Amino acid sequence: MSRIGRKPVVVPEKVKARIENRTVFVEGPLGKLSYGLPDGINAEVKEGGINLSVAGGAVGKGALYGTTRARINNMVSGVTGGFAKALEISGVGFKGAVEGAKLTMQLGFSHPVILDIPPGITMTFDPKAVVLTISGIDKEMVGNLAAQIKRIRPPEPYQGTGIKYKGEHIIRKAGKTAAGAGAGGVTAK
Repeated sequence: MSRIGRKPVVVPEKVKARIENRTVFVEGPLGKLSYGLPDGINAEVKEGGINLSVAGGAVGKGALYGTTRARINNMVSGVTGGFAKALEISGVGFKGAVEGAKLTMQLGFSHPVILDIPPGITMTFDPKAVVLTISGIDKEMVGNLAAQIKRIRPPEPYQGTGIKYKGEHIIRKAGKTAAGAGAGGVTAK
């Protein structure tokens, strides 16, 4: 059984949590989120927290027990403080802008990349540092959107150009050497 699942999810005073029809609803200063409980996992709100339990005959629900607790904890954290991911865009001529509900990026392709910003997500683009910040209350949505944007132009190992998470270290490869052996590795004398 999951040790994480046994811990109660602490609900701060400014957050309201309720459970209706096997769905957990969490409402806080930044917004509302909901999560449907999987079969075999039960939840109840009491003593300033949400306690989870596994139904008696549910076999193999240990991993799902901990995952459910983590998702509910992320919901509580999201409605109180939110989540953010920062992406660095590096490359000659690589730039972007946020215009209304659209993100436009120039990433070295023959055309600009235009993405719709989903509701509940805010994006800011710092043109000096070429950093895109994605923020929202749903951790899964913020993380998935950051991964989708990174997949458009992943960092390449020779020059390090592309989109990477802020603070991510790209292992660089050595390029071909200019001087040295000719064809077949034999030098002429």
